[in-house]
Amino acid sequence: MTQQSRPTGSTGPFDVRAGDRAENLPVIDLSLADGSAGDRARLHAALRAAATDVGFFQLVGHGVTPAETVALTEAMHAFFALPEADRLAVSNLNSPHFRGYTRTGDERTGGNRDWRDQLDIGAELPPHVPGTGEPPYWWLEGPNQWPDALPELREASLHWIDRLGGVARRLLHELLTSIGARPDFYDDAFAGHPHLRLKLVRYPGTAPDGAAQGVGSHKDYGFITLLLQDTVGGLQVERSDGSFLEVPPMEGAFVVNLGELLEVATDGYLKATSHRVVSPPGARERFSVPFFYNPRLDAHIEPLEFPQAHHAPGATQDPANPLFAEFGRNELKGYLRAHPEVTRRHHADLLPLTAA
Repeated sequence: MTQQSRPTGSTGPFDVRAGDRAENLPVIDLSLADGSAGDRARLHAALRAAATDVGFFQLVGHGVTPAETVALTEAMHAFFALPEADRLAVSNLNSPHFRGYTRTGDERTGGNRDWRDQLDIGAELPPHVPGTGEPPYWWLEGPNQWPDALPELREASLHWIDRLGGVARRLLHELLTSIGARPDFYDDAFAGHPHLRLKLVRYPGTAPDGAAQGVGSHKDYGFITLLLQDTVGGLQVERSDGSFLEVPPMEGAFVVNLGELLEVATDGYLKATSHRVVSPPGARERFSVPFFYNPRLDAHIEPLEFPQAHHAPGATQDPANPLFAEFGRNELKGYLRAHPEVTRRHHADLLPLTAA
């Protein structure tokens, strides 16, 4: 794509509007929501096409500034530059809430190790230890772990959660509008303390055994994921024929994908798509920041009411990974499977759930 003047509301040097495409992935400008009736119509047509076809797109015009991005990425790089002992001081093995640092190779997708290390962060809340009769997913609500040497990491990360939560809320409203649904249909599910999560991720290059799985092929459980990539590629989206499409980095853009709960809630009309990350070659590092916009843990996700519901093709079924209407049950199952050491240390009584 030729570098041109930046559109209003965008943060990168690309002249992109709703309906344009970069390397076959749609590029959508959220700032069109503030435009004319024609602008909004173009935005909604592009959102509907992207969400019902590939389930992935590049988002610009989101309003997040380069300065905000720099603050987060500099703090992230500083964290991964800390001595290993300092990173392990905030290991998620210390946390029954699955917060903190995961060493390279300790997380699993599809039963295989992911060759990356990461810091898991969520909304800063008091620990919720489930009481008698309460579902165990309340373990996922609790405090983060922060390295003492980097106070700026806490500030930048919590600001990012708040900032992207606003972007994702607006995007969800526009997406629902694009298919004729009430934009506020799921507002109640996000009221109170929605389960907003952030990962700071480093892919340190190819694993010593040559395995290329940075993170294995998977779908996200929740509603919407916004991903900040660096300039190193590796993200791939599965096509309908089983091949994978490369998602090249795009300055100033978030890669957006929809989660399985939206697919189930629309009976397959909105599409959740499998994706993976292939490790960068050799010792080259890749950094990324996925943000997960998810409802409250105890939210029951009702089927969406929209005009084309009778044309929905049906949601994808995976007998090995059943989905539940109560969001927290899906999220807990995912963490129990992905972090077996944390599960064994803090939640041995929940091990049977990993086979559910």
